[in-house]
Amino acid sequence: MKAIDAAMEQLPSPNRLGDRIGKVLIIAYKESTELLEKTLREEGLTPEVVRQAENPAMQDFSPSYRCLLNHHSAWEKALSTHTTLIVEADFVPVRGFGQLPLPFPCDRTDLGIAWLYACAPQIYSVSQDGYADGFSTAMVAYIITNHSAEYLMQLADRIKDEIGPKKYSAWDSGIDAFLRQHKFKNYVPFRNYGEHGGRPNPEHRQNQLSSSHRADVLYGKLAFLPMYASEEQEGSLKLLGVRLKARLKGIGRLVTGRYIRLPILKKSSVPGRLLSFAIRRHLTPRL
Repeated sequence: MKAIDAAMEQLPSPNRLGDRIGKVLIIAYKESTELLEKTLREEGLTPEVVRQAENPAMQDFSPSYRCLLNHHSAWEKALSTHTTLIVEADFVPVRGFGQLPLPFPCDRTDLGIAWLYACAPQIYSVSQDGYADGFSTAMVAYIITNHSAEYLMQLADRIKDEIGPKKYSAWDSGIDAFLRQHKFKNYVPFRNYGEHGGRPNPEHRQNQLSSSHRADVLYGKLAFLPMYASEEQEGSLKLLGVRLKARLKGIGRLVTGRYIRLPILKKSSVPGRLLSFAIRRHLTPRL
């Protein structure tokens, strides 16, 4: 609980995530979700599994498009609730997940998406209250509203028409720009609320992208071993190695100007606030 207390001090929000989420959806295909469901229930959340059914008509679809269809099913369900948390089956939350603060101000009516797990994040601005407006990709864990869900479904329709179901699409990297075009605000977390525990995606490597992505900084200790470590004989050592590599990569992105772009920093009226946010998140975190 010390890690959670420290995290709460960093982000001045009295709003616990577990108290502010209307619906929790776990997106799955064939993966087991029992441990993730159990963990979320222990955090005071009530998850529902959205599992993609076998369909011979989808046999030739790109894995990236099948993933989009999974999320589309969750977005449809999100239309009936103001705020919905969506996580993929290989997400591993940190302990105390439900006690952590929301990564966005709860009174905003223009929330597009708030990532709880951020891949290749960038920050554009930081509010006086400590919330970071920014970019991320990868849809491992995020919060949307019923309003933004409508627009995400429009994006899925556009991808179907312009790219088609059989070609690879990095559709998740375009969500930030699409939602901003429609006047939404998107938020990245101070630290990650969990880890992407799945295996590397071969489709990424085939398209000259990084084959795996992990959280750079976590809010606390993981609730259970990720899949990439639990299948190893020395799971704890595997986890330590992966987490150390991710931490170093995150620091590298900071010092090379990829977490805060220099033009963003120069244009900001409060550059010190951005730098403070970016640096503090790396101080005394969990691996």
